[in-house]
Amino acid sequence: MSDAPKPETGRPKARAPRGFVDRRAAALAAERRILEAVSRVYESYGFEALETGAFEYADALGKFLPDADRPNEGVFALRDDDEEWMALRYDLTAPLARFVAQNWEGLPKPFRRYAWGKVWRNEKPGPGRWREFVQCDADTVGSARPEADAEIIAMAVEGFAAAGLARDAYVLKINNRKLLNGLLTAAGVAAEGQKLAVLRAVDKLDRLGLEGVKLLLGAGRKDESGAFTRGAELQTDAIDAVLAFVSAGQGGRAATLDRLANVIGGSAEADEGLAELAGVSAGLAAFGIGEDQALFEPSVVRGLEYYTGAVFEAELLGETTDEAGEPTRFGSIGGGGRYDDLVARFTGERVPATGFSFGVSRLAAALAASGRADVAEARGPVVVIAFDQARMADYVAVAAELRAAGLAAEVYLGGSGMRAQMKYADRRLSPAAVILGEDEIAAGRVTVKDLDLGRQLAAGVADNKAWREDRPGQVTAARADLVATVRAIVGRGR
Repeated sequence: MSDAPKPETGRPKARAPRGFVDRRAAALAAERRILEAVSRVYESYGFEALETGAFEYADALGKFLPDADRPNEGVFALRDDDEEWMALRYDLTAPLARFVAQNWEGLPKPFRRYAWGKVWRNEKPGPGRWREFVQCDADTVGSARPEADAEIIAMAVEGFAAAGLARDAYVLKINNRKLLNGLLTAAGVAAEGQKLAVLRAVDKLDRLGLEGVKLLLGAGRKDESGAFTRGAELQTDAIDAVLAFVSAGQGGRAATLDRLANVIGGSAEADEGLAELAGVSAGLAAFGIGEDQALFEPSVVRGLEYYTGAVFEAELLGETTDEAGEPTRFGSIGGGGRYDDLVARFTGERVPATGFSFGVSRLAAALAASGRADVAEARGPVVVIAFDQARMADYVAVAAELRAAGLAAEVYLGGSGMRAQMKYADRRLSPAAVILGEDEIAAGRVTVKDLDLGRQLAAGVADNKAWREDRPGQVTAARADLVATVRAIVGRGR
């Protein structure tokens, strides 16, 4: 039985589910600009486009799904007609691993692909954090070289610049999962569940600070609502070691590596991670990525459990305000890392892989909220005013002529008069309206009203009589000059 609220009429209430948002033209255009800019970067590096389906079988999505009768924690799942669970994809990486496992023999190796599309997460929504959003990824599958990680990072840096994000507006942080794993092994923490609890605690450093993380590394922490989160239950010396580790990320990449080497204390796995980071550092230098563009930060662990080595995260700096006017931070706008075991889940053979994902919806929202992007409403088409049903063929021909010339145009197809049609064109933010009445048709002429100019002048006109007499922004031209006249008006308004 549905618990959905219903008015007294019995009709359903018009509402969108939490975490799912409706986007009009301006928001869609902002996301499209980011996708096009980032895709051009990926293609310039030789990456191939790939599209996979929205649904995957739930067991193919990865070990981060819980073992449950209905595996829908974190994802949206349903049973297929063959009684198998399938779920909307959580990200674009797990579907890539499945695709590679299916098609490995016929793929060029390494396989370099980029992809974009919607993903779905059954999580609590927050500022700029939705249950349905768009990502754009690039991944290299089949290369264990540190230069593959460095190239992915270099493309991320170039992609953010292409999307319009200033260099000082974000920071791209790099770490390696093997460092903390090695540290914990040396401290006697062997249980996978306890290690995972440590990773989750460290992942909250930006939000909770050192004291909050310290509580989560120990017995646990009670939040403002009174809810208690059980901690990793580490011993005091292990907690101190982890806190020293996450605090080591200061200064340049080489200096951070030196400090980490002193903290980790010779663990074999951690030493391997340090060597990999040193290789990434050399690769970044080769790609021309400076210390101010990508830094080593040991507190970065990333949330997904399939990462096996290097991890990357891009964080938007600065604060903005939420709908209630409260200060908030968008935080992560992209991330990724190395996941050498993901394809092996299907094949049993380890295949090295690395990638980075842009949070396109989150980045677009963050740019808009912070004033770093043009958030003006999208301009509408040129509107051809319809005076007379008998002349519809003429109006349609005018719109078709404009479209053939590369100008978006529509004929008004409502049932209202002239004033309402002009109001419609203004509400659409149309750059111009084409007026083709009996007088214009008889004289072989056309009148074009510059609505962009009209909107600008209207703000400074106090006298309606003067407005009507001056008729600002209205041009009458020969019918043969229609396209040139409209193009000139549209061009002035851009």
